[in-house]
Amino acid sequence: MVLLDGVHLVADALAAGIPIHSAAVAIEDAVGSANEALRILLGRLNDASVDLVDAPAPVMAALSPVQSPSAIVALAERPRHAPDQIFAGPAPLVLIVVGVQDPGNVGAIIRVAEAGGATGVVTTGASANPFGWKALRGSMGSALRLPVLDAASPEQAVADARQRGCRILATAPRGGTSVFDAALVGPLAVLIGGEGQGLADALLDLADARVTIPMQAPVESLNAAVTAALIVYEARRQRARLRH
Repeated sequence: MVLLDGVHLVADALAAGIPIHSAAVAIEDAVGSANEALRILLGRLNDASVDLVDAPAPVMAALSPVQSPSAIVALAERPRHAPDQIFAGPAPLVLIVVGVQDPGNVGAIIRVAEAGGATGVVTTGASANPFGWKALRGSMGSALRLPVLDAASPEQAVADARQRGCRILATAPRGGTSVFDAALVGPLAVLIGGEGQGLADALLDLADARVTIPMQAPVESLNAAVTAALIVYEARRQRARLRH
C-alpha cells in the first residue's frame, strides 16, 4: 500500500488506474467545498466506489504527513510493473539509482525520467523507497505512471539491464567522457550514484563506459536529480536527432 497525500496525487492515481481502497477528507473542505478540484475528485472517488470518510481537523493533522494538513489523504495499492515494461521498446533508457537516500531526490529523479522520455527507473542499494509519501510527492505523480522497480542489489540491476541488451554507463564526477560527447542512443542503462559518496569503484568497473558532466571549478559535484536530468535530456536530444 502507498499513502497518497493531497488532491493532486489522489487524482493522478485515479487517472493511472491504481486501485484506491479508502480516503479521508477534511470535513471543513468536503462540506460545501469551494475547492473545485476537490469537489470533482470526490465525485470521481464516489463513482469508483472508494470508501470515503469525513475527518475532523485533528484527525487530518494525524493522517497527513505534511506540516499543513492536506484536504484529502488516501490509501492505494502500490503500482506493480514487470521488468519488460522498464526495458520497453527498441531503445530503452533506464536510470539505475544507487544509494540515493533522500526521498525528495528519488522522487525528482523519477519525475525527470518521465518528463525526459526514459522508459523506467530501478532503485537499489540504500536508496529511499520510491513509493514513500515524500518520494511520491517529489515525483509529482510520475511514480504512479512510469515503471519503477526495486533491485536486490546494484550488481543485479546491472546484470538485468545487460541481459536485455543495454549498454551500461556510470556517472563519475571526473575522468569520464563528457556527457555531451558520449553516445546516449540505443538501449542504455545509466547508473546514478547517491549523495556524497557517488558510485563505488566496483560498480564503476562494471560499466561499459563512464560519463562526466563538465563543471566549472571549484564545484566538484552536482545533486543526483540534476545529474539525472542533464543525462536524460542529452539522451533525448541525441535520439531526436536520429529520428530526423
